[in-house]
Amino acid sequence: MKVRNSIEEAILDIPDGATIMVGGFGLVGIPEKLIEGLLRKGTKDLTIISNNCGIDDYALGTLLTTRQIRKMIASYVGENREFERQFLAGELELEFVPQGTLAERIRAGGAGIPAFYTPAGVGTELTKGKEARTFGGKEYVLETALTADFSLVKAWKGDKAGNLIYNKTSCNFNPMMAAAGKVTVAEVEELLEVGALDPNFIHTPGVYVQRIIQCSGYEKKIERRTVRS
Repeated sequence: MKVRNSIEEAILDIPDGATIMVGGFGLVGIPEKLIEGLLRKGTKDLTIISNNCGIDDYALGTLLTTRQIRKMIASYVGENREFERQFLAGELELEFVPQGTLAERIRAGGAGIPAFYTPAGVGTELTKGKEARTFGGKEYVLETALTADFSLVKAWKGDKAGNLIYNKTSCNFNPMMAAAGKVTVAEVEELLEVGALDPNFIHTPGVYVQRIIQCSGYEKKIERRTVRS
């Protein structure tokens, strides 16, 4: 049975020191209720793999405030002052990855591909010391796949077998992270009976999802508002 009745039950066995993939792009499609559960649980020394680390008082940013994150593997961290402070003070470890490379490292992890060559970052500090080869007269650098102990994802609809459908831009890092976690926990806005979802529109097959929980009360926060005077 994949359905869980509470956030606490869904994340009960996530230990200190775990590596966790967290879906979403900016504040879009993030598993905010599962993140809140980690905050309440107090799980610490976490390695988080995510596109970003939220904002100061919301999403993954709250786990920074409580010092539950030891290391971030991310592609963008520009909206979080506490992230900047901890990193510059040597309190937070950071592996900075170009966004396309991050996506492909996660996809490769889910597909069982251990490594691949990419031209992204060649000749920069990001690829210093990494193996490089030339193909067709162009230099490429070797990047290794990423997997995680747990993947936390957010979907629009799901069924009790774990099949998931994401809503519009929420179909960002969520599908590939769902495939790359040893244990994938999905929070959904609508939880349906098996057979209720059109199989032609399923983004993540239930074989990748070990736990699913229906949640509500979502906020639609905006990272930065730009207005004209």
